[in-house]
Amino acid sequence: MAIGKVRLARYDDLDTLEVIYTRARQFMHTHGNPFQWNDGHPNRNDLMQNLEEKELYVVESNMEILGSFVLHFGTDPTYEKIDGAWLNEEPYAAIHKVASTQTQRGVGSLILSYCKTRCQNLKIDTHADNLPMQRCIQKNGFLYTGTIFLQNGDPRHAYQFSDENK
Repeated sequence: MAIGKVRLARYDDLDTLEVIYTRARQFMHTHGNPFQWNDGHPNRNDLMQNLEEKELYVVESNMEILGSFVLHFGTDPTYEKIDGAWLNEEPYAAIHKVASTQTQRGVGSLILSYCKTRCQNLKIDTHADNLPMQRCIQKNGFLYTGTIFLQNGDPRHAYQFSDENK
């Protein structure tokens, strides 16, 4: 049974997305990951910018939004330096801001599978304490490549999926 379908987010989704990201922050904080997104990120302005750049997506089932993510094509400044090594230096898309309502299993895997249909070279990062996301990333064929650092200096585990390394 299909979990849902992926589509570009719309302006009328923003209120729902704010609730999803607030709950995602709460989930992370209560499940041993109190430091990721602890500054209110992503906020409505972040989401509006991603929406306007046509890189904000939702997972929808029966007209209910189950999750959201950003798929950014092009370079990501935080991925320029890595303590480790990327699988390759080919053009890539970066996956960011993955969140779900936690009401349906498999939303994270659906998101990563969808992204693989859009680009065969993907990068993603997550906090060292975000164990559920790390499991989802690895379960979906992404390989740990090292540590990247956000603009504020915070470290993140970095992963990459490449069709050539399946």
